[in-house]
Amino acid sequence: MRKADEITIQTQNITSLDLMERASTQIFNVLHQRLQGAPIPIHVFCGIGNNGGDGLVISRLLVEHGYHVKTYVVNFSDKRSKNFLINYDRLKEIASEWPTQIKSEEDFPTISPQDMVIDAIFGIGLNRPIVPWVINLIKHINAARSFTLSIDVPSGLYADKAPEDKEGVIYASTTVTFQLPKLVFFLPETGQYSQDLEVIDIGLSREFIAQTPGFADLIGKNEVLSLYRPRHKFAHKGDYGHCLIIGGSYGKIGSVVLATESSLRIGAGLATAYIPECGYEILQTSVPEAMVITDEEDDYISNIDIDFEPTVIGIGIGLGTGEKTINGFESFLKKNKSNLIIDADAINILSKKQELLEYLPPKTILTPHPGELKRLIGDWKDDFDKINRVKEFSKKYDAIVVVKGANSLIIYQDQIYVNTSGNPGMATAGSGDVLTGIITGLSAQGYDPLHAAVFGVYLHGMSGDLVVQSTGYQGLLASDIVAHIGKAYLELFKKPQQIPPQGSQTSS
Repeated sequence: MRKADEITIQTQNITSLDLMERASTQIFNVLHQRLQGAPIPIHVFCGIGNNGGDGLVISRLLVEHGYHVKTYVVNFSDKRSKNFLINYDRLKEIASEWPTQIKSEEDFPTISPQDMVIDAIFGIGLNRPIVPWVINLIKHINAARSFTLSIDVPSGLYADKAPEDKEGVIYASTTVTFQLPKLVFFLPETGQYSQDLEVIDIGLSREFIAQTPGFADLIGKNEVLSLYRPRHKFAHKGDYGHCLIIGGSYGKIGSVVLATESSLRIGAGLATAYIPECGYEILQTSVPEAMVITDEEDDYISNIDIDFEPTVIGIGIGLGTGEKTINGFESFLKKNKSNLIIDADAINILSKKQELLEYLPPKTILTPHPGELKRLIGDWKDDFDKINRVKEFSKKYDAIVVVKGANSLIIYQDQIYVNTSGNPGMATAGSGDVLTGIITGLSAQGYDPLHAAVFGVYLHGMSGDLVVQSTGYQGLLASDIVAHIGKAYLELFKKPQQIPPQGSQTSS
């Protein structure tokens, strides 16, 4: 982002002060459009760098438009950025009340829950621990529970690591960030500091941004549309692959039901479930479209013996980790020639016997939840360390890893994809089994493994988003996600609703 600023200043023949004015005016426009002159007390906390300079510009514009504004300079150092000083003088020229200097806890202002706070203390350039009294100021602001808007990033949040003091970060009601989203907004440890995110275009060089690789790719509807493979008129089921779902044990056959039906709902031409004998009637009744092969054992899988070569295999859901199951899984891996999607207990077995990882085919997809991931790659210091560890694992074994979470990450070597679909209602039993089936079914249809993982995670989340419109978060079941897979496909091609101009009439 710093480089984008520099290139923009050069190519557009403007100064850094001009760019600050432009960016801050954009944030003011967002505020003004929503507040419409409301007589709300607004507290603007400014640091002494360029993020503070942004805050001073916003304060000046608010004052010029008649808002009730109090501006504070968080005076934690003797250093000032040049643009901060210029905007400090500009604000003093027009404000009836000069900015208040905060130098210690004695200077903390009273903030009411009905007030509004604009946080411009630190930006994305924060790279060192915060002085203790400023941490206490941040805690003081959070304790007020007023609506808080952070500029670019909540103060106290680093761009590339988790904060040392988890309470020493602004909990923003909304963060308005410049030009591009930042990875910290999508990771479990750091995403919690922004309830809502808005990205505003401040006119940075589009050419530079287009030519410069990002740290990660944000995946939404437009991105996955390019992955979609339409069906042709003369297609038959053989064109869309034969997937095999292997898993289940006594009391855990439902996981295979969910995965098998998902693989068919997502479009696989054929699906076979390989399960212990105890699940035969359940599978045949629950998913009549699927074929079923049973193991020689009644309650668990011990010997995976199939007489055909499937297009792709999804394995691990409900599998169990008994000794005979582990031996059967090891034997299967050593002779397998199909592409693999590995989940749940199959990942746990690999964690116990890591020498088996050498038998994974290229671009095997693993879909661990956080506990399974920790068993596989070891503990991590923070989410950034976790990403680096997954990258190392991916490179070593040529594997694609889906790191499941609120914003699931799909990682392949140095490539990171951040998913944007899904909701808290999907934190429910069986949701991961559905994802395994979806990715397996897409792989069966000939999607590249990485595309199958990215597209599958998005469609899985979109299905869940469609479900909660009628069930709410608590009422969502994994089987509901399966039932909405077809609607998720249709949602891809739905045009945004056009809002009629004010004063126009539409027929009912």
